[in-house]
Amino acid sequence: MKHTQHIVASLVIGLLSSAAFAGDDAHPVTLWRITGEANSVYLLGSIHLLREQDYPLPGVIDEAYGDADVVIMELDMDDMDPVYAQAAFNRAGVMTDGTTLQDLMGDDAYAEAAEFAAQLEIPLDMLAQSEPWLAALTVELLMLYRIGFNPELGVEMTVMQRATRDGKPIEGLETIDEQLAFLDGLPLDVQRKMLLQTLAEGAALHETIDDLIRAWHHGDTAALEEGLLESVGEQDTFTEVLIHDRNRRWAETIVGWLDDDQDYLVVVGALHLVGEQGVPALLDDRGFGIHQLSEPATVR
Repeated sequence: MKHTQHIVASLVIGLLSSAAFAGDDAHPVTLWRITGEANSVYLLGSIHLLREQDYPLPGVIDEAYGDADVVIMELDMDDMDPVYAQAAFNRAGVMTDGTTLQDLMGDDAYAEAAEFAAQLEIPLDMLAQSEPWLAALTVELLMLYRIGFNPELGVEMTVMQRATRDGKPIEGLETIDEQLAFLDGLPLDVQRKMLLQTLAEGAALHETIDDLIRAWHHGDTAALEEGLLESVGEQDTFTEVLIHDRNRRWAETIVGWLDDDQDYLVVVGALHLVGEQGVPALLDDRGFGIHQLSEPATVR
């Protein structure tokens, strides 16, 4: 699974209300175009869960997709084996040696987590064999599902299904095992904080995501940076391992595509595209021509 924050929420952003965001004025979108020697690389910040009423997505995304010869995602989703993926999650995050979540959290932290979970009507005992990072991710997804989010309607799945239908190649920046290793390798104290923060902020999840998606829809990178990066700002290890290190690797990979003759659409979590260490900023610092795209005004 890709990300974990509000800690999890800012990585599984997923509420786009068409009615709330409809309008005639042109506005930026969380989408950039990087100009290479003879090609373009489009960089789209994704929303991983959506609802049916949240469509259509901004039209400029369709234009970028139409221009792209190759689609790149964090994972090679069209070749993903769901059985293998589930087994990988179990290997990485489910304990089979008799150790429990309470053992890893410690009695005091577990009692605090259990109190928050009871307020959210989440049975924490069902996660007894989960490591804290997996428990945090599971809790966040449960809360999102409750309010109608569906990963099948997310940006990645939408783009993947369209690319599969159109016969466009789909490639991945990472493997599922690599992504899970990032999470599983987090220090235990970081994992504890992740679970406690996810539970503590659970009641406000709906409002938090609504604000973030309003910023996403309008390409408001300042608001996204504040809402996404500040939510993990005190988790230095989390930020460095799961965000900044990966941004640097991805930027280096993108540089290698900028002397190609094919156009690329790269779809990654929006958290990776904001701030001074976001992928667009890293590429801009290296002197590549990069600009944020906009949705044109509605013609009446």
